[in-house]
Amino acid sequence: MSVTESKTEIFDMSNSEALDTSKGKNSVVGVFERYVQPCLAELLGSSLFIFAGCASVIGNVGVSGSVQPALAHGLALGIAIAIFGEISGGHFNPAVSVSVYLVGGLELVLLAPYIIAQICGGMIGAGLAKLIFPEETFSTAAGAAFNAVNTTGSVGAATVAEMIMTFILTLVVCMGAINERTRVPFVPFCIGLTVTANILAGGSVSGACMNPARAFGPAVAANHWTYHWVYWVGPLSGALLTVTFVRLLMGDQKRRVILK
Repeated sequence: MSVTESKTEIFDMSNSEALDTSKGKNSVVGVFERYVQPCLAELLGSSLFIFAGCASVIGNVGVSGSVQPALAHGLALGIAIAIFGEISGGHFNPAVSVSVYLVGGLELVLLAPYIIAQICGGMIGAGLAKLIFPEETFSTAAGAAFNAVNTTGSVGAATVAEMIMTFILTLVVCMGAINERTRVPFVPFCIGLTVTANILAGGSVSGACMNPARAFGPAVAANHWTYHWVYWVGPLSGALLTVTFVRLLMGDQKRRVILK
């Protein structure tokens, strides 16, 4: 991957041989840069993004509205992608990794390690947020774990909301960063804005998680598991919906499986 090409191929790690050094892909350096370093980037990026997201929710206790969490999540994600995108693709989200893999933007050997790194990063980020806030404030916010279903009372609506919002997010990722015909160089900005818009639009319905790792970390830190499954089923369903659209309808000839 040349320097020029890499700037428009954030998220696409399907051709990781391009990351190999002059010492060869089987050298220690080649293996580190191809497999180890991307997983470390996912771990660190997920930790920083989820820490900022959790801290924004906990710090928003007693303040009405979703503006603070929306801006914090969107800005933190955009920055993390800009910093680590050239190393790992900047996924920081199991739903994103699944959709990127299924549209041909990630090697299978990296899928499980990415998801594990993201989940571990979620626990680290949530743990750091718990560390800096008083116990009372942390408990009042349920540790930034998602409890919107307790308020709205509609599990079905929350699950559908998560599916739709994750569909929008992963569609922006796959069309803006993976699909060659529609790639844009400012995709980190687009993805951050998408997360911000989704939280502002659907935060009151489901909390607008769109990320199983973002849900899992605070759930562990606060031991809050009520309707936790919603934040796996909804986002992963949205990711699969994106794959269907890209592979059947919206992808270029390389991504489509029909009418090639």
